[in-house]
Amino acid sequence: MATLLTYCKTATAFIENFRNHLVDIDVDSSRYSGHSFRRGGVQYFSLDKRWQLKRICEWGGWSTEFTSMTIVKYLISVNDDPSMRRDEYMDPSPRPGRLCRQCGRTCLCA
Repeated sequence: MATLLTYCKTATAFIENFRNHLVDIDVDSSRYSGHSFRRGGVQYFSLDKRWQLKRICEWGGWSTEFTSMTIVKYLISVNDDPSMRRDEYMDPSPRPGRLCRQCGRTCLCA
């Protein structure tokens, strides 16, 4: 994927090339857009690279006035599971959890 990013100078070119790659591997490309890359990028720069919000907003093309908190929907999602560390998400042998009275999910915070 790094090669694809290297050759694309615009978001439109990236998506076009990305979809072409999906077609090459027999995946329906109409189901994909750049949104997952944008959200993933925001979380990567925030959590892994520890970028400041202003820098992330500049990268994503959002206002740095912070009058609109669009950035928050990319940082925090209802799909996020705060009871797990990021490096545990793809663990093939997760630790057992139980139904939590606080969050209503099966988690380790109970």
